[in-house]
Amino acid sequence: MLTFLIVCITSQGCYRSPGVWKNEEINGNVRADFHARTDELITYIKYNQIKRVKGVLSRELNSDNYTEPLVEHLSNRFKDDNYRLWEEYYLVSKFIDADTVKSGVTGINKYNMVFSQPPHEMYITFFLPGKKQNSYLISIIWSKLDYGWRVTGLSAEPYTKNGYTGPELYNLAKDAYNKGDLIDALLKAQLAGTCMNPMPEWQYPDADSLADFSGRLIALANEKYRFPFVLDQIPTKPKIFRVFNQDNDEGWFPTVDYLSIIKLKDEAAIRKENAQIRKIIGTVMPGIDKDKKYVQYSAFNELPSVKREVDRVEMTDTLKK
Repeated sequence: MLTFLIVCITSQGCYRSPGVWKNEEINGNVRADFHARTDELITYIKYNQIKRVKGVLSRELNSDNYTEPLVEHLSNRFKDDNYRLWEEYYLVSKFIDADTVKSGVTGINKYNMVFSQPPHEMYITFFLPGKKQNSYLISIIWSKLDYGWRVTGLSAEPYTKNGYTGPELYNLAKDAYNKGDLIDALLKAQLAGTCMNPMPEWQYPDADSLADFSGRLIALANEKYRFPFVLDQIPTKPKIFRVFNQDNDEGWFPTVDYLSIIKLKDEAAIRKENAQIRKIIGTVMPGIDKDKKYVQYSAFNELPSVKREVDRVEMTDTLKK
């Protein structure tokens, strides 16, 4: 059973009027109390002590079948990366049906949080790892319910890919599109889409615009390339049937999947054909091999499907060292 020092937040009502306090604006005793609560919870999560974790969760989270897998996921995150407190908010809700928390962040990464039917009081903490190249934002939300303070929000969602946030990737996608690099723009826009909701309540102003932009890029790409796209410049005429972002240990990079008439067993010939593809890929799909460390390739003799795995030869073109 958790034991915590009861401070003025519960006994004296330090914050009676609606408002939002962030980081150092929050009363020192209140911060200390919730740091203690959260640190203890994180310890339980790290060691996957699910019964102790459930002791501080809301009834809704405890009844959710996804909670236990989520705790295991969070356990791996906290153990694998050096997470540290990034930002925290204390909220006394103004409205019952919905309330918006303005982060105060300016510039490209400004965001708001929108809570539907929020409890009267909430304490929100965000954690980021020391290395932010491909990071997840861990969020923990404490809410004052009629049966005490409980965790009502717990999540770990992508915050950056290749060192960029969703809005930053969106800007890079627009830059690529303005240069005429259609596939590169689409790949960047798709990466941006994976980072646009670091927590369920998080809202970037450009999220809807990105969705429209990505839809237009998909339509243009399908019209221009009509997959499978045949590389007529190469004698064996390989057929590109898919281009997407795929991760490796260093980040997310373009991956080109194609059909080859060369038998995969003849790996030397497959690699020779791939070398020819590498020479022209930047002409066929401008921008795909610019400003990146790798382009990844997979050669197939038959199309894969969700029902059946098929053999392939995977190859990586290292562009930067």
